[in-house]
Amino acid sequence: MKVLALILALLCSYSALADVLPAWQAAGGHDDPHLGQVWDTRAERWLEPSQLVDLLAEQPRVIVGERHDHPDHHALQLWLLEQLRARREQGALVMEMLQPSQQSRVDALQGALLPADAELNERLDWQPGWDWKLYGPLVRWGLAIPQRLLAANLDRDQLMTLYRDPQTQVLGYSAAVRQQLEQIIVDSHCGLIEPAQVAPMLSIQHARDVRMAEILAQAPAPALLISGAYHARRDLGVPLHWQSAWGPQPVVVLLSEVGTALSGRDQADYIWLAPSLPEQDYCEQMRQGRED
Repeated sequence: MKVLALILALLCSYSALADVLPAWQAAGGHDDPHLGQVWDTRAERWLEPSQLVDLLAEQPRVIVGERHDHPDHHALQLWLLEQLRARREQGALVMEMLQPSQQSRVDALQGALLPADAELNERLDWQPGWDWKLYGPLVRWGLAIPQRLLAANLDRDQLMTLYRDPQTQVLGYSAAVRQQLEQIIVDSHCGLIEPAQVAPMLSIQHARDVRMAEILAQAPAPALLISGAYHARRDLGVPLHWQSAWGPQPVVVLLSEVGTALSGRDQADYIWLAPSLPEQDYCEQMRQGRED
């Protein structure tokens, strides 16, 4: 009985520690009772983070969708990876932020003693559009812990080929999905793009999603893909291109913010709430950039 009591105490202690999340960096919404919790879209109930970990630990493929500039999203991703690692081995970390041309550089560093950030950036040919302060810890984890860190994006020359010759005839989107994606493209560029640019951009979005799906399917399991939220969404992104021959659909976790509407089960399996960032007028920044 004493041994059983000790085991139960250790399990309870572990569960309590597992719910200790990283210190929040964004300032908004700290008084929200669901901050840090996870909305289960199917069961329609709130979960503690440790419950999410227990559920994801059983899954061979997971997609985590983020807001790229949200520091708490990246901190939660790293926390999740560490918690999953405590329960089972991690086969692969797959990242939208890496391109195929970088894969050989990644492979050369996999499992090696890693240099300081400046040299690591150079050896990876890290792209400056991805903030290393946010992604560096995830990249280091991916190089040190799982079997593979895998590039899930496309190279710039591939993107430019698609832009010049969009493959609109092979997209295979329903009319509703296509219309929604086209509107997202226009809105995300603040209406500042020409109508003729929408089809090439949609072709690029499609090709990226297909590439991410293929790499995730080929990755050693269990595998976790980190991508932008639109790429992660069930109704618009990578899961649309998942083939039945690859096995069960990936489980989708969308990182969100308190104060935003909760997505439904058509978009994700789980919604994880972080604090909210201050509102920014990205469109004004974009307009000023075009004028400079």
